[in-house]
Amino acid sequence: MEVDCKTVKAKLDAGEDFVFIDCREQNECDLVKIEGTVLIPMSEIPQRVAELQQHKDSEVIVHCHHGGRSLRVANWLKAQGFQNPLSMAGGIDLWAQDIDPTLPRY
Repeated sequence: MEVDCKTVKAKLDAGEDFVFIDCREQNECDLVKIEGTVLIPMSEIPQRVAELQQHKDSEVIVHCHHGGRSLRVANWLKAQGFQNPLSMAGGIDLWAQDIDPTLPRY
């Protein structure tokens, strides 16, 4: 249920079709963000899952700060019938270390 940062970056660079969700809170997103993500905080996922229904059969990649929340969200989406939800291992913190060191870490 996890995918590494380098694979996600390769998918973005290749223009692959997937939904990239940031499940951190707004204040975290205000600090640093990965371009191309859609902010849906973990606390709002159950109320906003309808926004994702059209992507139920698509790949949905979720990220958070370190990977814990996104793994819980991916598991929850799987339980709701989503076919391919994945958590980005290491979250935006690892992304800032391995992919884009210009991003601030917190």
